[in-house]
Amino acid sequence: MTAAGKRTLMTADWVVGHEAGRHTLLPSGQVVYEGGTILFVGHDFPGEIDERVDCGEALIAPGFIDLDALSDLDTTILSFDNHPAWRKGRVWPKTYMDAGPYEMYSPEELVFQKRYAFARLIRNGITTALPIASLYYRQWGETVEEFEGAADAAADLGLRVYLGPAYRTGNPFIVEEGKIELFFDEPRGLAGFDGAVAFCERFEGRHGGLVRTMLAPDRIETCTAELLRRTAAAGRDLGVPVRLHCCQGGFERETVRRLHGMSSIEWLQSLDFLTEKTLLPHGTFVSPSRFVQEPGRDLDIIAQAGSVVVHCPLVASRFGDGLESFKSYRKRGLRIGLGTDTSPPDMLLNMQTGLMICRFIEGEAEACRAEDYFDAATLGGADALGRADLGRLAPGCRADMAVWDLSNPDLGQVIDPIQTLMISGSGRDARTVVIDGRTVMSDREIPAMDFTAGAIRAQRQFNGLMAKYPERTLGNPPADEIFSSAYRVVPSAPQGLGKG
Repeated sequence: MTAAGKRTLMTADWVVGHEAGRHTLLPSGQVVYEGGTILFVGHDFPGEIDERVDCGEALIAPGFIDLDALSDLDTTILSFDNHPAWRKGRVWPKTYMDAGPYEMYSPEELVFQKRYAFARLIRNGITTALPIASLYYRQWGETVEEFEGAADAAADLGLRVYLGPAYRTGNPFIVEEGKIELFFDEPRGLAGFDGAVAFCERFEGRHGGLVRTMLAPDRIETCTAELLRRTAAAGRDLGVPVRLHCCQGGFERETVRRLHGMSSIEWLQSLDFLTEKTLLPHGTFVSPSRFVQEPGRDLDIIAQAGSVVVHCPLVASRFGDGLESFKSYRKRGLRIGLGTDTSPPDMLLNMQTGLMICRFIEGEAEACRAEDYFDAATLGGADALGRADLGRLAPGCRADMAVWDLSNPDLGQVIDPIQTLMISGSGRDARTVVIDGRTVMSDREIPAMDFTAGAIRAQRQFNGLMAKYPERTLGNPPADEIFSSAYRVVPSAPQGLGKG
């Protein structure tokens, strides 16, 4: 383990340095840091050092910045091949609303899921995270108490985080088959907002600056104008990022237009919501696009406001969505960062998926390059947070870095380590992670997390959630009708299976 107070020199076959606003590649490079700050990046450091770490056949790179970081036991697997969402428990039926929604996880389980998810982010080379968790199984919004536990978990693990409990004034529910309406309780949502503001005031800069804060109203269709106005004003007063999920689906698009007579982005503009600190996952349903045929100017509005599109390629593509396109958004001058949002929280997989989708949509291999996505996952995230000391390895920056193992023969040949990782790498190739000068993972081991015991507990907790799904599914069907299997499950066959 590398202590944060030592002057440490790390070397590897490759180092991603940074100079004149661009990443560079240094063969047999060195990184020297002390007390959480990078002192030197290059070759032949002339000063004294306390510790030398030779990473060998590896790449030392800035850690990834995840603007929509998975922070729960992801339920994507429950919806992956189970559609439509309103029939499969992804939207509450009126019967469940009338009975009174309840927390499907205990307070202890909520803290555990954050800790377990944070450790998984580190295992994928993510050093800065803005957590996102589903509200499907919550009573209403997230609580200040669970985020107090999340702050402690992040500090214990060593993860750099921007935290803020999610809040909302509305919730969709099913009236009858295929018909979804919205229930609003604005006082309840505003109380959640007040709690989130109080959390920001108390926790900003905690744990030596490792814990920062943000405001996180839920999806745009579950927010009233008053909630969004207050959020925008508080974000400006506090100087914290504000993240709002929008432009991510047909139901949202139709609902916002029905309620407000304009697109989601036009509505946000009318509320003076958009600033340079506004983060907008996912940006796939904007006008004009193949999803929205009428003339529109959403992308121009976002670009003019300087807001950030948080691109989450993996979760979008799983459900048939995608940016149209990463290339065209960049050409318009949009600021773009990346998020994982779903399991696995593998930023490399997201980058690979996004690159292939962009090339497919544009119909050309030259539409984007490996470094374009690597920049988005590092420099783009840092820019979104206003942190010139993150997302790059340069003197004066924070010592946040991931060491990627290039010795695995399954990776293939290396002529450019970034391109090699984009072709065949995965989050499992992250060997060592350093955050703020502290080695939080070494040889895939995180001292503050027992993954064997954690995986057992996570599965048990997830099984308990699945068992409750019939209560919150239209018609209350048994779980085996809600969740399909790829093939017929044969629990026991004492006489063997029949002929094929």
